[in-house]
Amino acid sequence: MKTAIITGSAGLIGSESVRYFAPSFDLIIGIDNDFRARFFGKEASVNWNKQLLTREIDNYRHLDVDICDQDEIHKIFEDHGSNVELVIHTAAQPSHDYASTNPRLDFAVNATGTLNLLESCRKHAPEAVFIYTSSNKVYGDRPNLLPLLEQETRYELEFGHPYASKGISERMRIDQTLHSIFGASKVAADIMVQEYGRYFGMNTGVFRGGCLSGPAHSGAKLHGFLAYLMRCIIFEEPYTIIGHKGKQVRDNLHSKDLVRMFDYFRKKPRAGEVYNAGGGRSSNISMLEAIKMGEEITGKQLQVSYEETARRGDHRWWISDTTKFETHYPGWSVTIGIEEIMQQLSESLVERREASSVK
Repeated sequence: MKTAIITGSAGLIGSESVRYFAPSFDLIIGIDNDFRARFFGKEASVNWNKQLLTREIDNYRHLDVDICDQDEIHKIFEDHGSNVELVIHTAAQPSHDYASTNPRLDFAVNATGTLNLLESCRKHAPEAVFIYTSSNKVYGDRPNLLPLLEQETRYELEFGHPYASKGISERMRIDQTLHSIFGASKVAADIMVQEYGRYFGMNTGVFRGGCLSGPAHSGAKLHGFLAYLMRCIIFEEPYTIIGHKGKQVRDNLHSKDLVRMFDYFRKKPRAGEVYNAGGGRSSNISMLEAIKMGEEITGKQLQVSYEETARRGDHRWWISDTTKFETHYPGWSVTIGIEEIMQQLSESLVERREASSVK
């Protein structure tokens, strides 16, 4: 039975992966214990998405398993063995702030959990394609040393800089920089996934995401920039801009476009390879620009306050250069831009609120 294992299966990228790959596999095993609610509160729970998947996807089997539980993970791979052809690992503790107060749990989930999956895959499904969603935070605060110019609504990279036209490439170093505790745990997992590809010859791939978004995102204050912003606008909740005058820039990649990257890699894997995965120059926005766009989409005004002290190590400017991936896999490109992403977020939040009120 042709099988795929997807961790974090009720989250943004995991659920998108379930829906995308379900027609191509006999069985999709989803692993998700809704730790997101533990990390960020009940408003960030992905249980609503889990219910949708189990109801709508006939070949989806959900397992409420913690990836830190080595024995449970081992048993899943042992039970399905060589039938496992694809592993998509999206489960994570994704917040800087949470990691700084809970470093042991952060490392256990992000690093040890990843190792548990890699080792179980190596022992029982060594031919499977193993895809890992890493983070641009593996580069630490190195991007803040770039020559940035302050404009009216955003920071922008100095014209003529090698990264100016397409964004930051995988050539940026990841050492000798402040990562944050979260960034350090993601580095550990990132390097280990690469090493299982290079050392053991497994078909592993690392995708270093920037801001990933889409209508299935359960945004929270500590994680999910655009989803949380749109939530605050629609539900008329207060929102705080933290540092950088609100001019910090992020590229945003829709979950559908990221999962399409996964599919290209699945069909022609390159062992131990690393790719930046973001919206690039075609889909990026500053916080000030996002607030304005969100207000225009919803017709509502956001209650905004400002906190001058930025999060430690927070990027002032990040735009991903996806040239390497596009060179290796011609045909892929960003298809959903920032305005459409925000429109979808708005519609999804309203639909979820209405569905909840009906119950």
